[in-house]
Amino acid sequence: MSALPNCPKCQSSYTYVDREMLTCPECGHEWAEVAATEVAVTKVVKDANGNVLQDGDTVTVIKDLKVRGASSSIKVGTKVRNIRLIDGDHDIDCKVDGFGAMQLKSEFVRKVT
Repeated sequence: MSALPNCPKCQSSYTYVDREMLTCPECGHEWAEVAATEVAVTKVVKDANGNVLQDGDTVTVIKDLKVRGASSSIKVGTKVRNIRLIDGDHDIDCKVDGFGAMQLKSEFVRKVT
């Protein structure tokens, strides 16, 4: 019996290798064998200085950040406590005093040690 993975589309166990692709004869789905054996990679989020950030860290804003829809901006040195890391363009979900809940990019913060 072969150790080929089941089809990711229909879960058929009758998959076979055709050159460098895996093929399902039941639904016709083809996929790369590398993608089937690839392990999920966790995203590492780093601050402006290259320090690794984690959920619950405290960070400091390193430049004035304009906030859309607000009359003022987040000033340099503003501390943001208890951050949460998320996927997307803005890596950090947090609450900033005086502004409320928002998302920040990790390139504009520095981890407080």
